[in-house]
Parts: sequence; C-alpha cells; structure tokens
Amino acid sequence: MRTTLTLDEDVARQLRQETRRSGKSFKEAVNHFLRVGLTVARKPRRKPFVVTPINLGLPEGFDFDCVEKVIEMLEGPMHR
Repeated sequence: MRTTLTLDEDVARQLRQETRRSGKSFKEAVNHFLRVGLTVARKPRRKPFVVTPINLGLPEGFDFDCVEKVIEMLEGPMHR
C-alpha cells in the first residue's frame, strides 16, 4: 500500500540512523518499527504488584533494628 506519511524530525532522524546501522531500506525500517509498536500496544498491561502488610502482633516497642534482641527473644538468652 502506498501512502504519504509526515514524520516528526526526531523520528525521521532515528529511522535514518537505524537504516545506516542495519542496512535495511527506509521502508523496511518504518514497517518493522510500526509492527513492533502495534504488537506492544495490543498486549494487555499487567496490574501493578502490591504488597499488603500484615500486623504480626509483635509486642509494643519491639525493635527489628537490634538483631541481638530479636534473636534473644526468639531463642532465649542462651542462643550463643
């Protein structure tokens, strides 16, 4: 199919660079990248991964920053 297409200057520049790099014709480069873009646009987008925090019911004032206290609480004072 023959059609007239007006490209933005930055897009035309990138296509010319691609033709020099790959050795493809301008037409082949345009068709390739249109196919890639249209294929990606059809794919469904994933829902973002969300982590839901759960209250573990730890004692008031419990501090995870002091690993020594955490180990002592879990394993007792003779953990060494």
